[in-house]
Amino acid sequence: MHRTNPLALLLASASLAFLGATSGCGGGDEPKSASTSGSHDHDHDHDHDHDHDHDHDHDHGDAGEQASDHHHGETVELGEQTLGASTVKASRDGEVTAGGDVPIDVWIDGGLGEASAVRFWIGTQDAAGSVKAKAGEEEGHWHTHAEAPSPLPDGSMLWVEITAKDGTTSVISFALGG
Repeated sequence: MHRTNPLALLLASASLAFLGATSGCGGGDEPKSASTSGSHDHDHDHDHDHDHDHDHDHDHGDAGEQASDHHHGETVELGEQTLGASTVKASRDGEVTAGGDVPIDVWIDGGLGEASAVRFWIGTQDAAGSVKAKAGEEEGHWHTHAEAPSPLPDGSMLWVEITAKDGTTSVISFALGG
């Protein structure tokens, strides 16, 4: 009779869970356009660091085109803003629905900029009821999937918290558009 080692099963299960949580989301091209602004030092953190990628081969579309041929939905350019000496651009894919998953892409100075960490959330500036998602580097820009809060507060925006390599943190916001 063959006995299954419980420790081996536990390790195999943990390995599969880790692999599932760390697969990446193929990226896209830089968006364009303009929007609103907000900047301050964020002195509290609701950070849940959803350090994960979602690997599936697709293209987020051309910079000037609306891409609607992949499962994330249409790419919506949220604009371009100045934050200190940097230019920050943002886009989202698909619709923003309460409790839904929203793929977000951000370019700082046309790429990764001088950031050491970037976090996104949808909702209000104080992040009440929102989940901050830590972005990862993807094809020369920052990307993650943000969770829209449920219920979605009136006037919700995309908030981008950028931690520079020198440790300073700034926050900028974009209207969700569309």
